[in-house]
Amino acid sequence: MSELSPYEKFKKQIEEVLRTESKGLTWTEIRNKLGLSQKVPNNRWVRQMEKDIGLQRVKEDRGIVWKLKV
Repeated sequence: MSELSPYEKFKKQIEEVLRTESKGLTWTEIRNKLGLSQKVPNNRWVRQMEKDIGLQRVKEDRGIVWKLKV
């Protein structure tokens, strides 16, 4: 079996962490939980995840919160 592409690995990590957090997480919270080094996420990947896993980004008091469509 082939290894996951960098995008597929990233998508899987994001999807898994967001499934455990119904209230969603900010990018900083995601980055800290997953130990990611990116200061900001790849915009192309973020837009692709909106289609692939139903990622939503919602502006809240604590910033832009990432959630999965229910």
